[in-house]
Amino acid sequence: MRLRHLLTSGVAVLAAVALAASGCSSPKKAADGPAYKVGIITSTSGALSAYGQQYLDGFQAGLDYATGGTRKVGNHPIELTTADDAGDPAKAVSAATDMIGKGTKIIAGSAVSGVALQVAPIAEQNKVLFISGPAATDALTGINKYTFRSGRQSLQDVFVARSYLGDPAGKKVVVFAQDTAFGQANVAAVQLVATGANVVPVLVDANATEFTTFAKKALDEQADLVFVAWAGTTAAAMWQSLDQQGVLASTTVVTGLADRVTWPALGEVGTKISFLAHYFDGASDTPASQALATALGKPIDLFNPDGFTAAQMIVHALEAGEDVDAMIGALEGWSFESVKGGYEITPEDHALLQPMYQAKLTADGGEFTAELLKAVPADEVVTPGLFH
Repeated sequence: MRLRHLLTSGVAVLAAVALAASGCSSPKKAADGPAYKVGIITSTSGALSAYGQQYLDGFQAGLDYATGGTRKVGNHPIELTTADDAGDPAKAVSAATDMIGKGTKIIAGSAVSGVALQVAPIAEQNKVLFISGPAATDALTGINKYTFRSGRQSLQDVFVARSYLGDPAGKKVVVFAQDTAFGQANVAAVQLVATGANVVPVLVDANATEFTTFAKKALDEQADLVFVAWAGTTAAAMWQSLDQQGVLASTTVVTGLADRVTWPALGEVGTKISFLAHYFDGASDTPASQALATALGKPIDLFNPDGFTAAQMIVHALEAGEDVDAMIGALEGWSFESVKGGYEITPEDHALLQPMYQAKLTADGGEFTAELLKAVPADEVVTPGLFH
């Protein structure tokens, strides 16, 4: 697997040397062709604004990496337009419609599952490419031929979580989640993956700020494993409730490792949790992760890789030109190297196969560090065509 790098600057240098040797005057720089328009729609305000910003920062780094710093595909500059959906599907649909009306053939982004699920049909209706970002709902996989994803999906999280359970047959698993598209997708994924287990959903209103009742319900189930799927700013209060009600002491509790800013808020609770990890700084050491870290000038965070990968996918797609069917054909079945290592886009349903991780948090005073327990290979955390 390898990335394609543009060598236009090197070609220009060689041409100049050749012309000088032959006594010709230096050539004029080739004129740029029409710009390739790319629209980015994600949350830069609202509950998941931090996720949206991580995605955007990663995208900028990935665009430089994939184009060798030119931000062009061939002689076509990439023209970016960004819009804030604030987590509101209606705003995202409006932004997508506006971008498409102005000639945009590729839309990327979406930190919120509910937003992505509304943008994907717009892409199909208008025959444009949609590359979703951190939105994890499994419903995006195979939703239509125009939709791809640059991040992981809930099913991949659950495959890693299942490894903490062993054989699920005859065991009880509680899924503790918000009553949102993201939470419901995790319930469905656990039911699909934990074959033979009794899966009990404990769904919490997305606007709730007090969680004692829900934590008590989770404790009363006496589960073999509690899988927590949570997003947003209420995570610290939720974890405190689970700890105070004795859930963390009574069974194995597994959840996704969130972005770095949340780690101190967990306090000592964080050291009692078994984590599945989409990404954390130091989880991999690849040329792409090194380039991303250099571009950011700070530790890589949870959704920086999703933006980086989206940029790589867009550049690869545009190398086939702006014909959308040609771009789809270029992406289907494509294997490439990115931040986490080897990725592959399945042709049958556009799942993005990628490595995942088991991790733990360790505390040293007020400082928390994520440590890698195990890297789980891409082919062990999702089955191509599982939904079809």
